[in-house]
Amino acid sequence: MSHDVQFTLPKRTLGKADVRFEVKRDGKRFGTLAVSKGSLVWFPSYTTYGYKMGWEKFEKMMKEDATKFEKR
Repeated sequence: MSHDVQFTLPKRTLGKADVRFEVKRDGKRFGTLAVSKGSLVWFPSYTTYGYKMGWEKFEKMMKEDATKFEKR
């Protein structure tokens, strides 16, 4: 299953203005990921509220739950 991801960049330094990634699955909106200096927020397509996570918690979650993929 492939996802189509589009994003919009703010016109200023990343901080309070989020970078938003619009994610589509099978041509339909799946959700939006908002990335800011302080956190990430996932907005599912079916609702107006989001799920917020700080960078420290995100790092911990990735180390515990994600599969190692490739070396930089």
